[in-house]
Amino acid sequence: MHRRIFLASGAAALIAARPAFAQQLSLNVISAYLNEIETAQSPFTQVNDDGTLVTGTLYIRRPGRMRFEYDPPTDLLVVAGAGQVGIFDGKSNVGAAERYPLSRTPLNLILEQSVDLARRNMVVGHEFDGTATVVTAQDPAHPEYGSIALKFTDSPVELRQWIIRDGQGATTTVILGQLVQGAPIPARLFDINREETNRQR
Repeated sequence: MHRRIFLASGAAALIAARPAFAQQLSLNVISAYLNEIETAQSPFTQVNDDGTLVTGTLYIRRPGRMRFEYDPPTDLLVVAGAGQVGIFDGKSNVGAAERYPLSRTPLNLILEQSVDLARRNMVVGHEFDGTATVVTAQDPAHPEYGSIALKFTDSPVELRQWIIRDGQGATTTVILGQLVQGAPIPARLFDINREETNRQR
């Protein structure tokens, strides 16, 4: 369940009205967009597999770092940094994170130092649904890790959602608000060890 929650935190539902003359984006255009992101943050609404909703704030500092801060009453924090994902669940592990390798999550695809979707064998789908370009990725060697479907709108190019399906078939969607880029985000927000130390005091 914890892994599903993390993977889902990367999901999102398309909330913008259909843009005029929307068209499919190439993988090279999407890769260039992702590579231009150094820091970004956005509010999000997460739709869990059972239909429940939670909200929070997403922080990104590429390469390799993400943080999902959930709003009360959800007692959950997910931090990706230093090649790991740490999950702090107030119901089971308040002071110590449950850890997983970042490489075992589909979100690693967009957190890489240099994103090149056209050359990655993890990309198993590239479609246009009439409003957005959908890129689906999955580790071909480890399908049990799940898959991620990222949705991008054009004019301007923006990441609006991703939907994650775990190895058991459960899906989670996260709806992104405005993704604000370029604001300074301190590195300490992505330090799992520091978070553990602060929680154990």
